[in-house]
Amino acid sequence: MSTDTTDRSTATAAPRKQRRTTEGTVLTVRDLNVTFPSEAGPVKAVRGLNFDLAAGETMAIVGESGSGKSVSSYAMMGLLPQNARITGSVKLHGDEILNLDDARMSRIRGRELAIIFQDPLSALTPVYSIGDQIVEAIRTHDKSVPKAKAMNRAVELLDLVGIPNPQVRVRSFPHEFSGGMRQRAMIAMAIANDPDVIIADEPTTALDVTIQAQVLEVLKTAQRETGAAMIMITHDLGVVAGIADRVTVMYAGRPVEQGSVDEIFYAPRMPYTIGLLGAVPRLDASEKQPLASLEGNPPSVVNLPPGCPFAPRCPMHQPDCLTAEPPLVPTDRPAHTAACIYSDTIATRELGYADIFPVPDLRPSSLEQAPRESRPTVLELQDLHRHYPLMKGAIFRRRVGTVYAVDGIDLEIRKGETLGLVGESGCGKSTTLLEVLQLKPPTEGNVVVLGKDVREIRSGAERRELRRDLQVVFQDPMASLDPRLPVFDIIAEPMTVQKMDKQAVEKRVRELMALVGLEPSHADRYPQHFSGGQRQRIGIARALALEPKLLVLDEPVSALDVSIQAGVINLLDELKTRLGLSYLFVAHDLSVVRHIADRVAVMYLGKLVEVGDVDRVFDHPTHPYTQALLSAIPLPDPEKERSRQRILLTGDLPSPANPPSGCKFRTRCPKFQTLSESQQQLCIDTPPDLFDLGVPDHRSACHYNAELQVI
Repeated sequence: MSTDTTDRSTATAAPRKQRRTTEGTVLTVRDLNVTFPSEAGPVKAVRGLNFDLAAGETMAIVGESGSGKSVSSYAMMGLLPQNARITGSVKLHGDEILNLDDARMSRIRGRELAIIFQDPLSALTPVYSIGDQIVEAIRTHDKSVPKAKAMNRAVELLDLVGIPNPQVRVRSFPHEFSGGMRQRAMIAMAIANDPDVIIADEPTTALDVTIQAQVLEVLKTAQRETGAAMIMITHDLGVVAGIADRVTVMYAGRPVEQGSVDEIFYAPRMPYTIGLLGAVPRLDASEKQPLASLEGNPPSVVNLPPGCPFAPRCPMHQPDCLTAEPPLVPTDRPAHTAACIYSDTIATRELGYADIFPVPDLRPSSLEQAPRESRPTVLELQDLHRHYPLMKGAIFRRRVGTVYAVDGIDLEIRKGETLGLVGESGCGKSTTLLEVLQLKPPTEGNVVVLGKDVREIRSGAERRELRRDLQVVFQDPMASLDPRLPVFDIIAEPMTVQKMDKQAVEKRVRELMALVGLEPSHADRYPQHFSGGQRQRIGIARALALEPKLLVLDEPVSALDVSIQAGVINLLDELKTRLGLSYLFVAHDLSVVRHIADRVAVMYLGKLVEVGDVDRVFDHPTHPYTQALLSAIPLPDPEKERSRQRILLTGDLPSPANPPSGCKFRTRCPKFQTLSESQQQLCIDTPPDLFDLGVPDHRSACHYNAELQVI
């Protein structure tokens, strides 16, 4: 079911150009190598990349950070710095483009070969309007197009990619667009000249799931309109399952497996690919299973040792894996290649990730098995409000309104329980976390932490004592760790503040490092000497230093590669079971929430719209917003993705300073459009309460609750 009622499939954003290649191969890459100089030696960022891309086809390039995905695309576009040494061949329509000078490449870039960058705010010029930038992209390649006609085409392009009111928004500047709208504008610019090949470099990484779903639909529309071939660079295997025809998996700068999307997902032959797929939390998982854990980190591509680069992380490796790097050779399936000497063994024995990779045996503790009602409450939010004054004026300040960041929510977390708090950016999740962490009275309502009412806290000493039991793990581990301090001092700091004995602190630091899977002998190193996943483990160790009872986790895995993310998720599961911890877990990835949470609360514009047991809410969502969120999450399963229908929300989140009357979701609600006038009036006039749905622990704030399966 789609709420995007405007049929843009017949829109004509630009006259269709006469293509040089209408079928068959449009882009050929052979033995592409990219090397950068460095003090440590040559950095071999891309090593021997080969593929053919047909007209209208989508190929995904996947792999961990540093695998060479983006570097290879920039090499094809001619966007690498001059000190990069590029060898091999890149042919567009059979013509070699790899060694063209910048003037000749500029005639190709944007006209035959276009790119959509990861960060649209950095890629768009802030001092020019969106329309002027699209006009520039058009007229750069065709000076004969009058400026007025180019501006009309810019309006058509913005309409094609789903920008509301394009006649007005074409004159807007990038900072006046939301993140999703900026990405759509980038797509409009990329397709302005009807290119033959579109490279999409992580186009949905920083977006909310609802906006990601809209952008992916726009990409499909753009490809359908232009007939272009597309290279999708992403770390999200769910996105790959839904959009790709073929997949190239890269590791340590080279392809290690290539094949059709079905072959890669259903019959992988390279242990690295199998590990990536096993590390992905599944939104459609009926039972919670530990994730596959790829121990270690990708190797440095400076002076690679002989043998398979993945061998140090591969549980299947044998001595012969270390003698020579295995070539990319055909497997038992047509047009499917893998760089592993044991690919035949994997095929014959039908090995899956649980057969190859260590999967921890995490059994629930006696506390987790106890009835929820019998466990003590560790956190309770009672009708919590947090409003901020909206001020205007530089010299004479005056209040002109109110920002309703959190507008009356009730939540509780029991001992040994994980509550997932989900919703789009701007819904009030982070404000709710701050209200809990500050331990100060809110605008209205109350916060009760471990039985202590924050309104009764009279001194800083009382607040500091309570903070021993309430700790936080931040989203960005590098930003939250002091780069000037060694890891020992970072972990020891909370204990030092609490004036613990020096010898006890030293012993506790080493215990904590071992507990989170770090080598205690590395305590004298600095944060920049660790990988992203290891830095997050340092943050978790610091949070556990004072033996807290409640951890607030603010997007703790969103900045990590999927393989590293799996290890951190498994660690959090293990710590919760072993230490009896409770978690308030904030995330935008509902697949992670399904895996780690016991209960879930869905938040929209400062209000809770659905609350309940995580399996019940995910399998039987009743609120239209929850249904839209769940339908937006891609599944790493090509067959399911091809058959799913998205619920695409229209418009952006309203301002919390001027929320709609009645039901706050009604301005974007797909169900609202189907109601009669009298039914709509109820939504306009009356804010819905969290209604009990007649099943244990499941409530939903919709006047017309109706279950809809979307997974």
